[in-house]
Amino acid sequence: MAILALWMKRWLRRLGALLLLAVLLVVLALMRPSADRLTDAGGTRVYVQDGDSLRIANHVLRLEGVDAVELHQLCRASDGAQWSCGIEAREALAALVARGGLVCESRASDRFGRALARCSVEGSNDVAADLVAQGWAMSGDGRDNGRYRAEQAAAQRAKRGIWRGGFERPGAWRAAHPRTD
Repeated sequence: MAILALWMKRWLRRLGALLLLAVLLVVLALMRPSADRLTDAGGTRVYVQDGDSLRIANHVLRLEGVDAVELHQLCRASDGAQWSCGIEAREALAALVARGGLVCESRASDRFGRALARCSVEGSNDVAADLVAQGWAMSGDGRDNGRYRAEQAAAQRAKRGIWRGGFERPGAWRAAHPRTD
């Protein structure tokens, strides 16, 4: 009987430790900013759609002056392996938005009716410039070099983001993969 009691006591201690660990993991997961809990400076929910597009409430906006790889686009590493650069570009934009204090200002719309906006977050006056500098977006709209030429050149030299291997230009990728919705 004493052996059974000792065994149960040890088992309950281990179970308690596992439960405590599970609770801590859940709390840490809840503290991590997710795409569902990102907000702008006014507290409105923000959804990061891809590497250069946001939805704030019912408004869809695209970062002005950049073109990011598309969400489902794949890139090639220098060793030839494919990787999900479009998902990583979205995660990079989500990380910037997660800093907090997102403020976007728009003066124009694109041909799809999306607001073309310049955005800032805590620690960055220009989210688009940061994305280009990190190598997750290209300067301009694919037809010109745009205002972020220096940031793009630095990202290319350092092989950051999409520049660490090969990729199809976003405009060419969109032309080869037309939307069906």
